[in-house]
Amino acid sequence: MKLPNTAKVAIVAALEREVRPLIKNWRAVERDYDGQKYKFFENERAVLVCGGIGPEAARRATEAIINLYAPVLVQSAGFAGALDSTLKVGTVLTPICVVDAKDGSRIEAGVGHWVLVSVDHPASVLQKAKLAEAYWAHAVDMEAAAVARAAQAHDITFVGLKAISDEADFEMPPVERFIGRSGQFRTLAFAGFVAVRPWLWLRVIQLAKNSSTAATALCEWLAQQDHDPESIDSEPDLRPSSEGPN
Repeated sequence: MKLPNTAKVAIVAALEREVRPLIKNWRAVERDYDGQKYKFFENERAVLVCGGIGPEAARRATEAIINLYAPVLVQSAGFAGALDSTLKVGTVLTPICVVDAKDGSRIEAGVGHWVLVSVDHPASVLQKAKLAEAYWAHAVDMEAAAVARAAQAHDITFVGLKAISDEADFEMPPVERFIGRSGQFRTLAFAGFVAVRPWLWLRVIQLAKNSSTAATALCEWLAQQDHDPESIDSEPDLRPSSEGPN
């Protein structure tokens, strides 16, 4: 997809830690929309916002970036959990279809080969298995469906780009209670919670390592798209098994 120099690709992520390697040299601009302040990261071809964790935070951030920047394409970028046991940490996926687990509705993306399902809470290992069986999905996140719906409402092309940060058999630590109403993660409160629960230390350390690997992989692919906008029509050289998720 060849974009004119004046056009913007709008990228919606959840947290800055997911995209920090990408945006470290981008311009940071604070702007208000609908009574809320957002920090946007801009360069010549793209604009990125970290809207927070969860579908409602993602929806609000997508509406803000669309209305303030009038992009020609909206991209949901960030971390996802694997539902397919063959997907390892750092694998980058471009979903062709996003399923909203809330109602089972499906949103087709502009490009891709994978099925991503969006839920409203972090998924346990048991829940991952159920989602894979119910939707024949390969990965799970919390924001893509909301971003896709907002793009669809404005008749703007939607694409996704997700990096696996937790494998199908990885049990997430109890992070849900530390997600604030605005979708921001309360890092200090979580650290205090974990500090007095040594049985969680290894899992939290592993999650931090996984997140770093996923962020590096995700940002390398996003940077490639930024330097070559036509590559948005391509995807990572990895395809799902014809037999579906394991």
